Amino acid sequence: MTSDKSRKHLPPYISYRTFENFIGRLQQQVPARIDRSYWGETLSGSTGTQLMSALRFLNLVDANGKPTNELKMVAAARGTDRPAALREITFEAYSFVLQSSLDLQNATYAQLEEVFHDNFHLTQDVGRKCIKFFISLASSAGTSLSPFVTKRVRLAHSSAGTISSKNVLRKTGQKPNRNLAIPQSQEIPEGASPSSIHAILLAKFPAFDPAWTDDVKAKWFTAFDELLKRYPARQ
Repeated sequence: MTSDKSRKHLPPYISYRTFENFIGRLQQQVPARIDRSYWGETLSGSTGTQLMSALRFLNLVDANGKPTNELKMVAAARGTDRPAALREITFEAYSFVLQSSLDLQNATYAQLEEVFHDNFHLTQDVGRKCIKFFISLASSAGTSLSPFVTKRVRLAHSSAGTISSKNVLRKTGQKPNRNLAIPQSQEIPEGASPSSIHAILLAKFPAFDPAWTDDVKAKWFTAFDELLKRYPARQ
């Protein structure tokens, strides 16, 4: 397979939660062009630049920021249709992984890391973020990944100082709550603009966790759709 090191765009290394929130906003209406005037009210300049780079790599916008049919398809997907839509863009964008000799069912984290570094010029930190985004996207798309890979990502997440609610509940002996709560309007600052309100609510929504069971993942998508219906984004 031809190396992708000569490619201008690196694989996405933006937070997957930011990407999910952005797609969620598009579910109300997809603009004619994705540019700073659209995302600048909710994202910083550096994050917005990372987002645009990710969208181009995933073939969700063209060189001029115009949404592709793939982006419209993902934005329109609801509930159980979402994984299938994400699977299509994942397979195309990450062909250097998914169509390589790497066995994703049994591969170690180091093997996956080697594939990324063999195809792109990446620093250690950026490479880690690229892999984390790929794992989250692939998991959201329903792609089965090696436990040696997903476990490593979860351990890294915990070592960064974030303790999952699942671990807290296990230590306290409480049963996990499988019902995802939808953020309430009372949590929004007075005088916030419509687009800011939508961004605040999305930011408060529980981050998608690839380690969840299929049942919990399905509930997450259902709750996410309900949030968008209850608090639609307005331009």
